[in-house]
Amino acid sequence: MQSSIVKKFLMAISGIFLIIFLTQHLFINLTSLVPDDGKTFNLISHFMGYNPVVQFILQPLLIFGVCFHFIMGFALEISNRSARSQKYLIDKTEASWVSKNMIISGMVIFSFLLLHFYDFWIPEINYKYIDLNGVDSTRYFEELVHKFEGNIYRTLLYCVSFVFLGLHLLHGFTSSFQTMGIQKKYLRSVQLMSTIYSYSIMLGFILIAIIHYCN
Repeated sequence: MQSSIVKKFLMAISGIFLIIFLTQHLFINLTSLVPDDGKTFNLISHFMGYNPVVQFILQPLLIFGVCFHFIMGFALEISNRSARSQKYLIDKTEASWVSKNMIISGMVIFSFLLLHFYDFWIPEINYKYIDLNGVDSTRYFEELVHKFEGNIYRTLLYCVSFVFLGLHLLHGFTSSFQTMGIQKKYLRSVQLMSTIYSYSIMLGFILIAIIHYCN
């Protein structure tokens, strides 16, 4: 029992950490919609791409956080299933589909992250540390637009993944704060924040992908 509580607590901590990252990531990507030919987006992306604190401290922490969150979620799912002596013939719980299938939405998100790493992170590492192409602070906007411009399949894949991300956050946001011990009188406020945040993240990223596809 204590082991399960510790796992849930660590799961909540890593979830909140990833929520902070997602917020920052959305704000940066939204600057790619500023009508200045990508200058703002290039400026911020270049800073993030060459800042040693971001590259050698925050980025490894992020990768660790993603892997830890996924592994811990998978471990909790196995633990919860093994704790049941037998499956219910009829599921009478009032829990939503999302809350009962967090592992499914999590696996979709993790698969999407692998694609996202393939599209952006691996080329970035290759550009800076393997090909040694020098420093070009104006390339980021063009690289972003190139991934979506006229590519309906990649755009749809990203949009579907963002929907699953929003659904995952819809339950995970509230669940994380409940695990952290938030008082019941604040639960409704947290649920409202969870709904606003989840849809904002989902629609924000979808908007970015669709606009760059149309352009």
